[in-house]
Amino acid sequence: MQMNGLVIIDKPAGLTSHDVVAQARKTLHIPRIGHTGTLDPFATGVLVLLIGRATRLAQFLSEADKEYEAIIRLGYATDTGDIDGTPLEETRQPVRVSESEIEPALKSFRGDVQQVPPMYSAKKREGRKFYELARQGIEVERSPIMVCIYELEAIRRDGALLKNNHDGTADLKVRVVCSSGTYVRTLAEDLGRKLGTSAHLAELRRTRAGDFNERHAKTLEQLRESVVEEAIGTILHPPTAALSRLPFVHLSVDDQRRAGQGVDVRVTEGEWPDASWITLLDERDNLIAVACFDAKKSVLHPRVVLAG
Repeated sequence: MQMNGLVIIDKPAGLTSHDVVAQARKTLHIPRIGHTGTLDPFATGVLVLLIGRATRLAQFLSEADKEYEAIIRLGYATDTGDIDGTPLEETRQPVRVSESEIEPALKSFRGDVQQVPPMYSAKKREGRKFYELARQGIEVERSPIMVCIYELEAIRRDGALLKNNHDGTADLKVRVVCSSGTYVRTLAEDLGRKLGTSAHLAELRRTRAGDFNERHAKTLEQLRESVVEEAIGTILHPPTAALSRLPFVHLSVDDQRRAGQGVDVRVTEGEWPDASWITLLDERDNLIAVACFDAKKSVLHPRVVLAG
């Protein structure tokens, strides 16, 4: 029986997202595994893995909003914008930021904001990823992108917003809820400039990706243990978990067969907007397909088929 579904991994520091996928493939003996929402090697937290045919659902998860906890280090910048980069010595400066300045600075980044993608990112120019160019010392012009910061707040630690370090830097811990595509590294650098200093991202933990949070996440060791104990079903989420925000319909046996073959299904009821994505289920709530609704013809066009 083929394994299909989602596994939520708590990615450890030091591994790339691709490393996590490679370990999951080895553990589950399944070559077809993907992930949504890359995390940098130094970052930790929620990484959604798609198993088997569920990899076809990536488009419905990749645009989900994300939530993070981050530590922004004020006092100097790095060439990558994060702790893994080389410090830019010319940016070192004493941190003279008062707590009263922090909330107004944070407020200025809430809502729709423009970000310039960092050179050390996976975005491409003429087929080449920015980070590949950056490693060759090549910097190219990047167009700003619009992202949304839904929530941005400072977190007090031991009663203080700023934690002073022995090297003259200061750490600010924040919680960020943002749209897909937001660069928290860029947010850290921009916030530093707003506060009149240089900054980089010292720590980053993703606490939520769409509907999946830390409570759902399992370690790679727990994944291995579930396989040894033949209990993978306890941590494997059904494919429908990726589509919980979409409307759904239950199909008749005949329509299940049609949808499973990619053939249109006619509906007599349904008041969805034209071009809405609709989840097609059998009587046991198993996912057959995801369809696009044609309001003019009252027809569901299967676009992503998992049955069969």
